[in-house]
Amino acid sequence: MADEANPVFNIQRMYLKDLSLEQPNSPQILLEQQQPQVDIQLGVGAEQVADGIFEVTVTATVTTKIGDKTLFLVEAKQAGIFEIRNVPADQMQGIISIVCPQMVYPYLRAIVSDVCTRAGFPPILLTEVNFQAMFQAQQEQAAQQGNGSRIITGVN
Repeated sequence: MADEANPVFNIQRMYLKDLSLEQPNSPQILLEQQQPQVDIQLGVGAEQVADGIFEVTVTATVTTKIGDKTLFLVEAKQAGIFEIRNVPADQMQGIISIVCPQMVYPYLRAIVSDVCTRAGFPPILLTEVNFQAMFQAQQEQAAQQGNGSRIITGVN
């Protein structure tokens, strides 16, 4: 019975949940000599899938354009399944919103870079992300809006 009170944190699995690559204006746009504009959007999500089991996802959407035409678009969602038990309620959100995404994110970075390279483009190197600062900013925004939501559903 004493073991039931001990905190538990285990990575059950890391996996690629979704991946999409689009090159809607190929091959003509590949002949352009201009530097493309790159827009990167990140999102974090979490869902409880069973008692003490959580799926945490980190999503990247990378859009590159030359002028108003899309060169390529990559959408990737990397996920992890984590067992988290016997953790105080006031610490649970930090683990789900900071610790878990920090573990998932390196896999997402590698996938995005690899997909771009395999598509014939220079790799897109996603920068390091401070998930703690992202979480704190979201908490402050939620407090200002009077929103009691505790699970991150999306961050730009």
